[in-house]
Amino acid sequence: MNFQRYLILKGLLVIFSISAFSVRCLAQDSTKNLTLNEAIEATLASNRNIRLAKMDEKIALANYKKTEAAFLPQVGFSVTGMGTNDPLNAFGYKLEQRSITQNDFVPGLLNHPTGTVDFMTKLEIQQPILNMDMLYMRKAAQIEAEVYQYKTQRTIEYLTFEVQKAFLQLKLANNAVNVLEDALATTNAVYVYTNNHFQQGLIQKSDLLNAQVQLNMVETNLNKAKRNVRDACDYLSLLMGVKSGTLYRIDPAFESIRKINDSVQSIGSKRSDFMAIQKAIDASYMMIRSSQMSFLPRLNAFGNYQYNDSRLTGFGANSYLVGVQLSWDIFKGNKTKNTITIQKLERDKLGEQLALQREQSQLEFNKAINDLSDASFEIKQHKAAIEQADESLRILQNRYQQGLINTTDVLMAQSQLLQQKFALAQANLTMNLTRFYLQFLTATTNK
Repeated sequence: MNFQRYLILKGLLVIFSISAFSVRCLAQDSTKNLTLNEAIEATLASNRNIRLAKMDEKIALANYKKTEAAFLPQVGFSVTGMGTNDPLNAFGYKLEQRSITQNDFVPGLLNHPTGTVDFMTKLEIQQPILNMDMLYMRKAAQIEAEVYQYKTQRTIEYLTFEVQKAFLQLKLANNAVNVLEDALATTNAVYVYTNNHFQQGLIQKSDLLNAQVQLNMVETNLNKAKRNVRDACDYLSLLMGVKSGTLYRIDPAFESIRKINDSVQSIGSKRSDFMAIQKAIDASYMMIRSSQMSFLPRLNAFGNYQYNDSRLTGFGANSYLVGVQLSWDIFKGNKTKNTITIQKLERDKLGEQLALQREQSQLEFNKAINDLSDASFEIKQHKAAIEQADESLRILQNRYQQGLINTTDVLMAQSQLLQQKFALAQANLTMNLTRFYLQFLTATTNK
């Protein structure tokens, strides 16, 4: 039996053993077929970060609805019971109850009244008419609600990118397992072949030890690669909001599904996080206007209707009061002026943050374009290197069969081939991850 056939047979035996081990391991964990679109849909439906973002959106909307008080009436109802022997209040209670008689004007009774009880049932209404500061505050709250809508959109875009990245990492981990399983089959065959020749006294013990070291290293790396697969699956489960422990089977060709639009050469201004900051700036303008409008007078109407009686359940006397109030805060110790100054500074700060974020995003975009070009070049180089390393390994295996080289040369050639395969997988990950990242950087909103 020549060396090539010997390696093939031993490799098949090792692969069969690994497959049986993998089946036993998979039996301990549930497995599930999963596509990229399914993972994204599950993430957008169940991820807690999106839930939190939508809660913030609802809170902002509720704050906006709260400003309806700027033009809606306020109605209050109260029942108040009071008792006193104070001369002024006692006479006033009887007057409100419209129960004054001639005897109530006796000086002794006026000066020393007995305890008098009054129960007042009142309905009060306050109607805003013109409060310019509140109207601008309402506009600011409305814009603030839009800010959180854009934040939710950016959270969705970010989590979509995270799912894409997690898929690529799982793909890389699966590639590592496949490469290491092939390497383990070959390494094990070399070790068995070397051990047989050592038992026959045809090679030195150092060759056998080198083969053993290589075999142990490949087995260790394979175990780590399988652990990486489980970790990648658990991260996908976390993103999708499900329990960990599921092993996902993904489409090996999924990574070539989506491509970046080569015509896009810069970051657009309609990206959701940019729009969120811009809306925050607009809200700041409205808050500044609201503070400025607080210098103007306010016009409000008010009214009440009440019953007064000496009994709790009595409605002996009724009265009403209506009016219009014009109020004007002329000077508040420069409080409003300093508030406007602070609001303007906060607005300017938001403007600087927006400019900085755009510059940083454009820098990241330019770097990603360069990384995409570098990754494409590296893939071509690694593919050529794999062909050369594979041919080199084949030649060395033939020479090893003829006894012209030692085991170390074969193992080094195998390590070189293994290293190039890992480098190719990493370059593919970099290219596709960069494509997805460019999509994330150039995402725009239709709002």
